[in-house]
Amino acid sequence: MSTAEILKQILLPSLWETIYMVFVATLFSIVIGFIPAIILVITDENGLKPNKIVYKILDFIINMLRSFPFLILMIAIFPFTKLLTGKQIGTTAAIVPLTIGAFPFAARVIESSLKEVNKGIIEAAKSFGSSNFQIIFRVMIKEAMPSIVLGITLTVINIIGYSAMAGAIGGGGLGAAAMQYGYNMFNTTVMVYTVIILMIIVQILQSIGNFIYKMMIK
Repeated sequence: MSTAEILKQILLPSLWETIYMVFVATLFSIVIGFIPAIILVITDENGLKPNKIVYKILDFIINMLRSFPFLILMIAIFPFTKLLTGKQIGTTAAIVPLTIGAFPFAARVIESSLKEVNKGIIEAAKSFGSSNFQIIFRVMIKEAMPSIVLGITLTVINIIGYSAMAGAIGGGGLGAAAMQYGYNMFNTTVMVYTVIILMIIVQILQSIGNFIYKMMIK
């Protein structure tokens, strides 16, 4: 098989599958991740409404999910994945474990960004009579947005790595192409091109994230 045929018949379709998985999983991860991140910031001992019990329980859950090896997680939730998507493997099915694996990471980076907001700005908002809701959504998130953008960039790159692992057990995408055509069929060309494509994607995403960050802090 020529290089052109490999790119057209194997790598290009796999690339679109990876983009699809990563985009949808990133969207879900960020949306879901914002919820525990905000709760952690609010209930922290220095937060707007400290609650040690809620904070410790949620903190434990996030840490537990983050420490779970992705491949084991993907296999462990096969029944849940099938319940949601109707199948255990495939590109769409892989979005479920990708989201579950990535949203704790997203929650941590968003939490960290929110905690970096200058306390003086928060106190100023309080002095003007702003509610906790207004402080979170109109002050903290707005001030932390440049840092959140970098965190989201890291989350996307993290999900790309997860998607490659998902391909090893039927998740589709570039990981599946590398495993099926590169490793199992001893096709070094497919392996090399897969690695190069993934590296290029990561570099592009990191550059975009850095550019947006610089634009936002000007």
